[in-house]
Amino acid sequence: MQLFSIFGNPVSHSRSPLMHNAVFQNLNYKACYTRTFLEDAKKLKETFFALHLSGANVTVPHKEAAFDACDEVRGFAKTVGVVNTLVNENGKLIGYNTDADGFMYAIKEFKKIENILVIGAGGTARALVARFLQDNIKVSLLNRSAARLADFKQMPCECYTWDNFQTQQYDLVVNTTSAGLKDENLPAPKELTQEILSNTNYVADAIYGKMTPFLQMAKKMNKTYKDGADMLLGQGVLANELFTNHKLKTEDIQREMKKSFQL
Repeated sequence: MQLFSIFGNPVSHSRSPLMHNAVFQNLNYKACYTRTFLEDAKKLKETFFALHLSGANVTVPHKEAAFDACDEVRGFAKTVGVVNTLVNENGKLIGYNTDADGFMYAIKEFKKIENILVIGAGGTARALVARFLQDNIKVSLLNRSAARLADFKQMPCECYTWDNFQTQQYDLVVNTTSAGLKDENLPAPKELTQEILSNTNYVADAIYGKMTPFLQMAKKMNKTYKDGADMLLGQGVLANELFTNHKLKTEDIQREMKKSFQL
């Protein structure tokens, strides 16, 4: 019996156990998935092996620390320096990033996305910005403070703080901050958020399972919007393929994970 988990702070809200356990149980794969609340990111690797895990997902705020904890990083995670999926490979911690492709899966129904504004400058934002740029999409980034923008300024994207932000017309605005997850906050001051949303066609929030104030505002403004559920599903399917070493069919994993969203 293999054991998997998700590391985060907070982590009690995570649907990942429901998703992965639905796959394991319904496809007769001998594994179990749980949650691990982790305050100190420096203890991630130590905790991973102490729990005898075969793999794990990593959520906020530990995705960048997860990159540093790995013995080896592969694929897109190497490009962005952010890891959200860990696999125990013969005692070595191998890191991957499934967030970005999961998000591309989520927004495939949106048409003609050529100009995106990303709000926030954490691990999820870094992965998404790099992925958007890969597809030659114009990207702007907005964060409360300038300190976290340093890494993004190395990328070909426009970086702003609340103080110097200049609104443009966007095809899509994405909130990657935790604003609205455990509170009723917006990812930016109310007037600025209203101005941003009035200048976009589509709106997405990485937070799932809750109608955040950000999405509530988008709804009131008659914008086409979605929460992070599809992103969660997309990255979850990719992570499960890594956990099971591609022994299960992708369409079977996706089918069972989709069913888990009805629980």
